[in-house]
Amino acid sequence: MAQPTAEKVAQRAFDLGLLDERQLRQVWAELGSRDVTSDELLQVLLRNEFLTNYQVERLMKGDRFGFFFGPYKVQYLVGAGSFARVYRAVHQETGQVVALKVLRNRYSENPEQFGQFLREGQLGCSLRHPNIVPTFEVVSEKTSHFLVMEFVEGWNLRDFVKIRKTLSQEEAIRLMTGLTDGMRYAFERGLTHRDLKMNNILISSRGDAKLVDFGLAAMDDTLNEEMMSDLPNTRTVDYAALERATGVRKDDTRSDIYFLGCIFYNMLTGKPPLSETRDRMHRLSKSRFLSVIPIKKANPNLSPAVTIVANKAMSLDPHRRYQTPGEMLADLKLAAQRLKENPEEGAADAGSQTVKKEPPKPKHSVMVVESNTKLQDIFREGFKRVGYRVLVISDPDRALTRFRQDSNAADSLLINAQQIGRRAVEVFNALGENGSTDFIPVILLLDEKQAAWAKEAVTDAHRIILKMPITMKKLRLALAKLLAPKRPE
Repeated sequence: MAQPTAEKVAQRAFDLGLLDERQLRQVWAELGSRDVTSDELLQVLLRNEFLTNYQVERLMKGDRFGFFFGPYKVQYLVGAGSFARVYRAVHQETGQVVALKVLRNRYSENPEQFGQFLREGQLGCSLRHPNIVPTFEVVSEKTSHFLVMEFVEGWNLRDFVKIRKTLSQEEAIRLMTGLTDGMRYAFERGLTHRDLKMNNILISSRGDAKLVDFGLAAMDDTLNEEMMSDLPNTRTVDYAALERATGVRKDDTRSDIYFLGCIFYNMLTGKPPLSETRDRMHRLSKSRFLSVIPIKKANPNLSPAVTIVANKAMSLDPHRRYQTPGEMLADLKLAAQRLKENPEEGAADAGSQTVKKEPPKPKHSVMVVESNTKLQDIFREGFKRVGYRVLVISDPDRALTRFRQDSNAADSLLINAQQIGRRAVEVFNALGENGSTDFIPVILLLDEKQAAWAKEAVTDAHRIILKMPITMKKLRLALAKLLAPKRPE
Protein backbone atom coordinates (compact mmCIF):
# COMPACT_ATOMS: atom_id res chain seq x y z
CA MET A 1 0.00 0.00 0.00
CA ALA A 2 1.47 3.31 -1.12
CA GLN A 3 2.20 5.87 1.55
CA PRO A 4 -0.10 8.92 1.33
CA THR A 5 1.43 12.18 0.16
CA ALA A 6 2.36 14.90 2.62
CA GLU A 7 -0.54 17.06 1.41
CA LYS A 8 -3.04 14.24 1.93
CA VAL A 9 -1.72 13.61 5.45
CA ALA A 10 -1.92 17.32 6.27
CA GLN A 11 -5.45 17.55 4.88
CA ARG A 12 -6.52 14.48 6.86
CA ALA A 13 -5.13 15.97 10.09
CA PHE A 14 -6.87 19.27 9.33
CA ASP A 15 -10.21 17.58 8.56
CA LEU A 16 -10.02 15.67 11.84
CA GLY A 17 -9.36 18.89 13.76
CA LEU A 18 -5.86 17.89 14.83
CA LEU A 19 -4.30 20.89 13.07
CA ASP A 20 -5.56 24.40 12.39
CA GLU A 21 -4.78 26.72 9.48
CA ARG A 22 -2.15 28.67 11.40
CA GLN A 23 -0.23 25.51 12.26
CA LEU A 24 -0.40 24.27 8.67
CA ARG A 25 0.88 27.58 7.32
CA GLN A 26 3.77 27.49 9.79
CA VAL A 27 4.68 23.91 8.86
CA TRP A 28 4.60 24.51 5.11
CA ALA A 29 6.66 27.68 5.55
CA GLU A 30 9.23 25.78 7.61
CA LEU A 31 9.44 23.03 4.99
CA GLY A 32 9.70 25.60 2.17
CA SER A 33 7.79 23.35 -0.21
CA ARG A 34 4.84 20.99 -0.35
CA ASP A 35 6.82 18.61 -2.50
CA VAL A 36 8.09 16.66 0.51
CA THR A 37 7.49 13.16 1.84
CA SER A 38 4.88 12.47 4.50
CA ASP A 39 7.73 11.42 6.84
CA GLU A 40 9.34 14.85 6.50
CA LEU A 41 6.02 16.52 7.20
CA LEU A 42 5.41 14.38 10.28
CA GLN A 43 8.89 15.10 11.65
CA VAL A 44 8.19 18.84 11.55
CA LEU A 45 4.77 18.36 13.14
CA LEU A 46 6.33 16.33 15.96
CA ARG A 47 9.23 18.74 16.44
CA ASN A 48 6.83 21.68 16.80
CA GLU A 49 4.66 19.58 19.15
CA PHE A 50 1.63 20.09 16.90
CA LEU A 51 1.07 16.31 16.96
CA THR A 52 2.18 13.52 19.30
CA ASN A 53 3.51 10.11 18.32
CA TYR A 54 0.21 8.58 19.45
CA GLN A 55 -1.76 10.90 17.14
CA VAL A 56 0.61 10.28 14.24
CA GLU A 57 0.36 6.52 14.63
CA ARG A 58 -3.45 6.59 14.55
CA LEU A 59 -3.49 9.14 11.74
CA MET A 60 -1.27 7.00 9.51
CA LYS A 61 -3.43 3.95 10.25
CA GLY A 62 -6.38 5.84 8.84
CA ASP A 63 -8.27 6.04 12.15
CA ARG A 64 -10.96 8.70 12.22
CA PHE A 65 -12.18 8.30 15.79
CA GLY A 66 -10.60 8.36 19.25
CA PHE A 67 -8.72 11.65 18.81
CA PHE A 68 -11.28 13.67 20.78
CA PHE A 69 -13.65 13.16 23.67
CA GLY A 70 -15.89 16.18 24.03
CA PRO A 71 -13.69 19.29 24.13
CA TYR A 72 -10.61 17.25 25.04
CA LYS A 73 -7.91 16.32 22.52
CA VAL A 74 -6.16 13.03 23.30
CA GLN A 75 -2.37 13.26 23.39
CA TYR A 76 -1.41 9.69 24.23
CA LEU A 77 -2.51 6.49 25.96
CA VAL A 78 -1.41 6.29 29.60
CA GLY A 79 -2.71 2.84 30.46
CA ALA A 80 -5.44 0.28 29.85
CA GLY A 81 -7.43 -1.73 32.36
CA SER A 82 -10.20 -4.29 32.25
CA PHE A 83 -12.97 -1.74 31.91
CA ALA A 84 -11.43 1.47 30.67
CA ARG A 85 -8.51 3.13 28.98
CA VAL A 86 -6.78 6.17 30.44
CA TYR A 87 -5.48 8.95 28.21
CA ARG A 88 -3.56 12.15 28.75
CA ALA A 89 -5.60 14.88 27.09
CA VAL A 90 -5.78 18.65 26.87
CA HIS A 91 -8.82 20.94 26.82
CA GLN A 92 -8.85 22.66 23.42
CA GLU A 93 -9.84 26.07 24.78
CA THR A 94 -8.29 26.32 28.23
CA GLY A 95 -5.20 24.16 27.65
CA GLN A 96 -5.87 22.28 30.91
CA VAL A 97 -4.11 18.90 30.95
CA VAL A 98 -6.29 16.09 32.33
CA ALA A 99 -6.57 12.33 32.48
CA LEU A 100 -9.56 10.84 30.67
CA LYS A 101 -10.83 7.48 31.89
CA VAL A 102 -12.86 6.14 28.95
CA LEU A 103 -15.14 3.12 29.34
CA ARG A 104 -14.37 0.37 26.85
CA ASN A 105 -16.80 -0.13 23.96
CA ARG A 106 -17.81 -3.61 25.12
CA TYR A 107 -19.47 -2.07 28.19
CA SER A 108 -20.65 1.22 26.69
CA GLU A 109 -23.95 -0.02 25.27
CA ASN A 110 -25.11 -1.89 28.38
CA PRO A 111 -27.15 0.56 30.52
CA GLU A 112 -26.45 -1.37 33.72
CA GLN A 113 -22.70 -1.39 33.20
CA PHE A 114 -22.18 2.16 31.93
CA GLY A 115 -24.71 3.39 34.50
CA GLN A 116 -22.59 1.92 37.29
CA PHE A 117 -19.47 3.51 35.78
CA LEU A 118 -21.17 6.93 35.71
CA ARG A 119 -22.55 6.60 39.26
CA GLU A 120 -19.15 5.71 40.65
CA GLY A 121 -17.67 8.62 38.71
CA GLN A 122 -20.14 10.94 40.40
CA LEU A 123 -18.97 9.60 43.75
CA GLY A 124 -15.43 10.51 42.75
CA CYS A 125 -16.58 14.08 42.05
CA SER A 126 -17.60 14.40 45.69
CA LEU A 127 -14.12 13.56 47.03
CA ARG A 128 -11.57 16.30 47.55
CA HIS A 129 -8.49 15.19 49.46
CA PRO A 130 -4.78 15.66 48.64
CA ASN A 131 -4.27 11.88 48.58
CA ILE A 132 -7.21 11.08 46.30
CA VAL A 133 -7.05 11.84 42.58
CA PRO A 134 -10.05 14.13 42.00
CA THR A 135 -12.68 13.57 39.33
CA PHE A 136 -13.71 16.90 37.79
CA GLU A 137 -16.48 15.81 35.46
CA VAL A 138 -18.53 12.80 34.36
CA VAL A 139 -19.53 12.78 30.68
CA SER A 140 -22.02 10.53 28.90
CA GLU A 141 -22.61 11.17 25.19
CA LYS A 142 -24.48 8.43 23.28
CA THR A 143 -22.12 5.43 23.55
CA SER A 144 -19.16 7.46 24.80
CA HIS A 145 -18.75 7.53 28.58
CA PHE A 146 -15.72 9.01 30.32
CA LEU A 147 -14.44 10.65 33.48
CA VAL A 148 -12.33 13.81 33.50
CA MET A 149 -9.70 13.51 36.23
CA GLU A 150 -6.54 15.18 37.44
CA PHE A 151 -3.50 14.12 35.43
CA VAL A 152 -0.75 13.00 37.81
CA GLU A 153 2.76 13.11 36.36
CA GLY A 154 4.65 10.21 37.89
CA TRP A 155 4.42 6.43 38.31
CA ASN A 156 2.02 3.92 39.75
CA LEU A 157 3.21 2.41 43.02
CA ARG A 158 3.79 -1.02 41.49
CA ASP A 159 6.35 0.35 39.02
CA PHE A 160 7.78 2.68 41.67
CA VAL A 161 8.52 -0.22 44.03
CA LYS A 162 9.72 -2.41 41.17
CA ILE A 163 12.35 0.20 40.41
CA ARG A 164 13.30 0.86 44.02
CA LYS A 165 13.17 -2.82 45.17
CA THR A 166 12.13 -1.82 48.70
CA LEU A 167 11.35 1.50 50.32
CA SER A 168 12.88 2.74 53.54
CA GLN A 169 10.66 2.48 56.60
CA GLU A 170 10.41 6.27 56.80
CA GLU A 171 9.31 6.63 53.17
CA ALA A 172 6.89 3.71 53.35
CA ILE A 173 5.29 5.18 56.48
CA ARG A 174 5.05 8.62 54.87
CA LEU A 175 3.30 7.24 51.77
CA MET A 176 1.05 4.94 53.79
CA THR A 177 0.11 7.80 56.12
CA GLY A 178 -1.15 9.81 53.14
CA LEU A 179 -3.07 6.87 51.71
CA THR A 180 -4.63 5.99 55.04
CA ASP A 181 -5.63 9.60 55.61
CA GLY A 182 -7.35 9.54 52.23
CA MET A 183 -9.16 6.35 53.24
CA ARG A 184 -10.15 7.96 56.57
CA TYR A 185 -11.62 10.92 54.68
CA ALA A 186 -13.67 8.59 52.43
CA PHE A 187 -14.73 6.35 55.34
CA GLU A 188 -16.11 9.34 57.20
CA ARG A 189 -18.30 9.98 54.14
CA GLY A 190 -19.55 6.40 54.09
CA LEU A 191 -17.38 5.22 51.17
CA THR A 192 -15.16 2.19 50.69
CA HIS A 193 -12.68 1.61 47.88
CA ARG A 194 -12.85 -2.15 47.14
CA ASP A 195 -10.03 -2.06 44.62
CA LEU A 196 -6.92 -1.21 46.63
CA LYS A 197 -3.84 -2.45 44.80
CA MET A 198 -0.42 -1.17 43.81
CA ASN A 199 -1.59 -0.15 40.32
CA ASN A 200 -4.36 2.02 41.77
CA ILE A 201 -1.95 4.23 43.68
CA LEU A 202 0.00 6.96 41.88
CA ILE A 203 3.24 8.50 43.10
CA SER A 204 3.42 12.06 41.83
CA SER A 205 6.64 13.73 40.71
CA ARG A 206 6.60 15.46 44.12
CA GLY A 207 6.58 12.10 45.89
CA ASP A 208 2.96 12.17 47.11
CA ALA A 209 0.79 9.04 47.07
CA LYS A 210 -2.67 9.38 45.52
CA LEU A 211 -5.56 6.91 45.36
CA VAL A 212 -7.37 6.40 42.06
CA ASP A 213 -10.45 4.44 40.92
CA PHE A 214 -12.38 5.09 44.11
CA GLY A 215 -15.41 2.83 44.00
CA LEU A 216 -14.98 1.75 40.39
CA ALA A 217 -14.46 -1.83 41.53
CA ALA A 218 -18.23 -1.98 41.84
CA MET A 219 -18.17 -2.43 38.07
CA ASP A 220 -17.23 -6.03 38.80
CA ASP A 221 -20.63 -6.62 40.36
CA THR A 222 -22.32 -5.95 37.01
CA LEU A 223 -20.30 -8.58 35.12
CA ASN A 224 -21.69 -11.96 34.18
CA GLU A 225 -19.72 -15.21 34.45
CA GLU A 226 -18.67 -15.15 30.79
CA MET A 227 -17.13 -11.71 31.21
CA MET A 228 -15.47 -12.71 34.47
CA SER A 229 -13.75 -15.60 32.72
CA ASP A 230 -12.14 -13.07 30.40
CA LEU A 231 -10.90 -11.01 33.35
CA PRO A 232 -8.90 -13.40 35.56
CA ASN A 233 -7.13 -10.58 37.36
CA THR A 234 -10.25 -8.72 38.43
CA ARG A 235 -9.17 -7.38 41.79
CA THR A 236 -12.48 -7.80 43.60
CA VAL A 237 -11.95 -11.56 43.39
CA ASP A 238 -9.41 -10.98 46.17
CA TYR A 239 -11.95 -8.97 48.16
CA ALA A 240 -14.57 -11.69 47.67
CA ALA A 241 -12.05 -14.32 48.83
CA LEU A 242 -11.19 -12.30 51.94
CA GLU A 243 -14.85 -11.74 52.77
CA ARG A 244 -15.58 -15.44 52.32
CA ALA A 245 -12.60 -16.42 54.49
CA THR A 246 -13.44 -13.98 57.29
CA GLY A 247 -17.24 -13.94 57.19
CA VAL A 248 -17.65 -10.18 56.74
CA ARG A 249 -20.18 -8.46 54.54
CA LYS A 250 -19.36 -6.74 51.27
CA ASP A 251 -18.19 -3.12 51.64
CA ASP A 252 -16.77 -3.70 55.13
CA THR A 253 -14.09 -1.04 55.52
CA ARG A 254 -11.90 -3.59 57.32
CA SER A 255 -11.39 -5.34 53.97
CA ASP A 256 -9.92 -2.12 52.58
CA ILE A 257 -7.69 -1.97 55.67
CA TYR A 258 -6.42 -5.51 54.99
CA PHE A 259 -5.37 -4.55 51.48
CA LEU A 260 -3.81 -1.32 52.76
CA GLY A 261 -1.71 -3.64 54.92
CA CYS A 262 -0.81 -5.68 51.83
CA ILE A 263 0.40 -2.53 50.08
CA PHE A 264 2.43 -1.54 53.15
CA TYR A 265 3.96 -5.04 53.23
CA ASN A 266 4.87 -4.80 49.54
CA MET A 267 6.58 -1.42 49.98
CA LEU A 268 8.64 -2.70 52.92
CA THR A 269 9.64 -6.08 51.47
CA GLY A 270 9.52 -5.54 47.71
CA LYS A 271 7.17 -8.51 47.33
CA PRO A 272 3.37 -8.94 47.46
CA PRO A 273 2.21 -10.89 50.53
CA LEU A 274 -0.45 -12.85 48.62
CA SER A 275 0.71 -15.32 45.98
CA GLU A 276 -0.05 -13.94 42.52
CA THR A 277 -1.94 -16.22 40.17
CA ARG A 278 -4.40 -16.07 37.27
CA ASP A 279 -6.27 -19.10 38.55
CA ARG A 280 -9.62 -17.82 39.80
CA MET A 281 -10.29 -20.78 42.12
CA HIS A 282 -6.88 -20.48 43.73
CA ARG A 283 -7.44 -16.77 44.27
CA LEU A 284 -10.69 -17.56 46.04
CA SER A 285 -8.96 -20.05 48.33
CA LYS A 286 -8.45 -19.17 51.99
CA SER A 287 -5.03 -20.88 51.81
CA ARG A 288 -3.57 -17.81 50.07
CA PHE A 289 -4.26 -15.74 53.18
CA LEU A 290 -2.99 -18.43 55.54
CA SER A 291 0.32 -18.85 53.67
CA VAL A 292 1.47 -15.21 53.89
CA ILE A 293 5.13 -15.08 54.97
CA PRO A 294 5.34 -12.99 58.18
CA ILE A 295 6.65 -9.54 57.36
CA LYS A 296 9.43 -9.78 59.96
CA LYS A 297 10.69 -12.91 58.24
CA ALA A 298 10.44 -11.29 54.80
CA ASN A 299 12.45 -8.29 56.05
CA PRO A 300 14.18 -8.85 59.42
CA ASN A 301 15.47 -5.27 59.48
CA LEU A 302 12.09 -3.73 60.22
CA SER A 303 11.36 -1.81 63.40
CA PRO A 304 8.86 -3.42 65.81
CA ALA A 305 6.74 -0.27 65.57
CA VAL A 306 6.43 -0.79 61.83
CA THR A 307 5.77 -4.54 61.94
CA ILE A 308 3.02 -4.00 64.51
CA VAL A 309 1.12 -1.76 62.08
CA ALA A 310 1.51 -4.16 59.14
CA ASN A 311 0.56 -7.22 61.19
CA LYS A 312 -2.51 -5.60 62.72
CA ALA A 313 -3.73 -4.27 59.36
CA MET A 314 -3.31 -7.74 57.82
CA SER A 315 -4.81 -9.77 60.66
CA LEU A 316 -7.05 -12.43 59.16
CA ASP A 317 -9.40 -12.04 62.11
CA PRO A 318 -11.36 -8.88 61.25
CA HIS A 319 -11.98 -8.18 64.94
CA ARG A 320 -8.22 -8.01 65.59
CA ARG A 321 -7.66 -5.82 62.56
CA TYR A 322 -7.89 -2.02 62.69
CA GLN A 323 -11.59 -1.24 62.77
CA THR A 324 -11.30 2.10 60.96
CA PRO A 325 -8.68 3.85 58.81
CA GLY A 326 -8.39 6.47 61.56
CA GLU A 327 -7.10 3.85 64.01
CA MET A 328 -4.46 2.72 61.53
CA LEU A 329 -3.51 6.33 60.80
CA ALA A 330 -2.89 6.99 64.51
CA ASP A 331 -0.52 4.01 64.76
CA LEU A 332 1.33 5.02 61.61
CA LYS A 333 1.99 8.44 63.12
CA LEU A 334 3.23 6.79 66.32
CA ALA A 335 5.54 4.53 64.32
CA ALA A 336 6.93 7.54 62.44
CA GLN A 337 7.58 9.33 65.73
CA ARG A 338 9.24 6.22 67.17
CA LEU A 339 11.63 5.98 64.22
CA LYS A 340 12.41 9.67 64.45
CA GLU A 341 13.27 9.39 68.14
CA ASN A 342 15.29 6.22 67.70
CA PRO A 343 16.40 5.72 64.06
CA GLU A 344 18.45 2.64 64.99
CA GLU A 345 15.46 0.81 66.45
CA GLY A 346 14.97 -2.53 64.81
CA ALA A 347 18.29 -2.48 62.96
CA ALA A 348 19.47 -6.01 62.24
CA ASP A 349 22.59 -7.44 63.90
CA ALA A 350 25.33 -6.96 61.34
CA GLY A 351 26.91 -10.26 62.37
CA SER A 352 23.76 -12.32 61.95
CA GLN A 353 24.04 -15.03 59.32
CA THR A 354 20.28 -15.16 58.80
CA VAL A 355 19.81 -11.58 57.70
CA LYS A 356 19.52 -11.14 53.96
CA LYS A 357 21.77 -8.52 52.50
CA GLU A 358 19.74 -5.62 51.18
CA PRO A 359 20.11 -4.82 47.48
CA PRO A 360 22.60 -2.03 46.72
CA LYS A 361 21.20 1.45 46.68
CA PRO A 362 21.02 2.81 43.13
CA LYS A 363 24.00 5.03 42.46
CA HIS A 364 22.56 6.63 39.35
CA SER A 365 19.30 6.91 37.50
CA VAL A 366 18.77 6.45 33.77
CA MET A 367 15.72 7.38 31.73
CA VAL A 368 15.16 4.97 28.85
CA VAL A 369 13.16 6.11 25.84
CA GLU A 370 11.95 2.94 24.14
CA SER A 371 8.61 2.15 22.47
CA ASN A 372 9.07 -1.64 22.21
CA THR A 373 7.70 -3.26 25.38
CA LYS A 374 10.04 -6.28 25.17
CA LEU A 375 13.09 -4.04 24.87
CA GLN A 376 11.74 -1.90 27.70
CA ASP A 377 11.90 -4.97 29.96
CA ILE A 378 15.40 -5.87 28.75
CA PHE A 379 16.75 -2.38 29.39
CA ARG A 380 14.95 -2.12 32.73
CA GLU A 381 16.28 -5.40 34.08
CA GLY A 382 19.72 -4.95 32.55
CA PHE A 383 20.31 -1.62 34.29
CA LYS A 384 18.54 -2.51 37.53
CA ARG A 385 20.78 -5.55 37.91
CA VAL A 386 23.79 -3.28 38.52
CA GLY A 387 21.99 -0.79 40.77
CA TYR A 388 20.55 1.85 38.44
CA ARG A 389 17.18 3.43 39.11
CA VAL A 390 15.39 3.06 35.78
CA LEU A 391 12.61 5.24 34.36
CA VAL A 392 11.04 4.03 31.11
CA ILE A 393 9.16 6.32 28.71
CA SER A 394 7.89 5.33 25.27
CA ASP A 395 7.49 8.83 23.85
CA PRO A 396 10.65 10.93 23.24
CA ASP A 397 8.63 14.14 23.45
CA ARG A 398 7.53 13.26 26.98
CA ALA A 399 11.19 12.70 27.90
CA LEU A 400 12.13 16.07 26.43
CA THR A 401 9.32 17.77 28.36
CA ARG A 402 10.33 16.06 31.61
CA PHE A 403 13.93 17.28 31.32
CA ARG A 404 12.86 20.78 30.33
CA GLN A 405 10.64 20.94 33.40
CA ASP A 406 13.24 19.34 35.66
CA SER A 407 16.82 18.89 34.45
CA ASN A 408 17.33 16.48 37.37
CA ALA A 409 14.58 14.11 36.19
CA ALA A 410 17.34 11.50 35.74
CA ASP A 411 21.13 11.41 35.82
CA SER A 412 21.36 10.13 32.25
CA LEU A 413 19.28 9.33 29.20
CA LEU A 414 19.18 6.47 26.70
CA ILE A 415 17.20 6.89 23.45
CA ASN A 416 16.70 3.94 21.10
CA ALA A 417 15.76 5.18 17.62
CA GLN A 418 14.97 1.75 16.18
CA GLN A 419 11.19 2.09 16.35
CA ILE A 420 10.89 5.73 17.38
CA GLY A 421 12.53 6.95 14.18
CA ARG A 422 14.16 10.24 13.31
CA ARG A 423 12.40 12.03 16.16
CA ALA A 424 14.88 10.30 18.47
CA VAL A 425 17.73 12.19 16.77
CA GLU A 426 15.83 15.46 16.97
CA VAL A 427 15.21 15.07 20.70
CA PHE A 428 18.87 14.07 21.18
CA ASN A 429 19.91 17.34 19.50
CA ALA A 430 17.26 19.43 21.28
CA LEU A 431 18.67 18.43 24.66
CA GLY A 432 22.14 19.48 23.58
CA GLU A 433 20.95 22.84 22.29
CA ASN A 434 19.35 23.91 25.58
CA GLY A 435 21.61 25.35 28.25
CA SER A 436 19.56 23.75 31.02
CA THR A 437 19.90 20.22 29.59
CA ASP A 438 23.10 20.18 27.54
CA PHE A 439 25.10 18.72 30.46
CA ILE A 440 23.02 15.52 30.68
CA PRO A 441 24.86 12.36 29.53
CA VAL A 442 22.91 10.89 26.60
CA ILE A 443 23.32 7.74 24.51
CA LEU A 444 21.55 7.52 21.15
CA LEU A 445 21.12 4.02 19.72
CA LEU A 446 20.89 3.67 15.93
CA ASP A 447 20.57 0.46 13.95
CA GLU A 448 22.27 -0.26 10.62
CA LYS A 449 19.42 1.20 8.56
CA GLN A 450 19.65 4.44 10.55
CA ALA A 451 23.43 4.81 10.37
CA ALA A 452 23.19 7.82 8.03
CA TRP A 453 21.37 9.75 10.76
CA ALA A 454 24.58 9.83 12.79
CA LYS A 455 25.71 12.76 10.62
CA GLU A 456 22.70 14.77 11.82
CA ALA A 457 23.32 14.11 15.51
CA VAL A 458 25.37 16.67 17.43
CA THR A 459 27.64 14.64 19.72
CA ASP A 460 30.05 15.52 22.50
CA ALA A 461 32.18 13.74 25.08
CA HIS A 462 29.07 13.05 27.17
CA ARG A 463 26.64 12.74 24.24
CA ILE A 464 27.43 9.70 22.14
CA ILE A 465 26.00 7.37 19.49
CA LEU A 466 26.16 3.59 19.71
CA LYS A 467 25.15 1.10 17.03
CA MET A 468 22.56 -1.61 17.50
CA PRO A 469 22.69 -4.49 18.09
CA ILE A 470 24.69 -4.11 21.29
CA THR A 471 25.08 -6.20 24.42
CA MET A 472 23.82 -4.91 27.77
CA LYS A 473 27.34 -5.26 29.15
CA LYS A 474 28.79 -2.89 26.53
CA LEU A 475 25.89 -0.51 27.01
CA ARG A 476 26.37 -0.42 30.77
CA LEU A 477 30.11 0.16 30.38
CA ALA A 478 29.48 3.05 28.00
CA LEU A 479 26.95 4.66 30.36
CA ALA A 480 29.19 4.17 33.39
CA LYS A 481 32.00 5.94 31.52
CA LEU A 482 29.73 8.91 30.75
CA LEU A 483 28.65 9.13 34.38
CA ALA A 484 32.12 8.71 35.87
CA PRO A 485 33.41 11.78 37.75
CA LYS A 486 35.77 13.82 35.61
CA ARG A 487 39.30 14.18 36.92
CA PRO A 488 40.54 17.76 37.29
CA GLU A 489 42.83 18.75 34.48
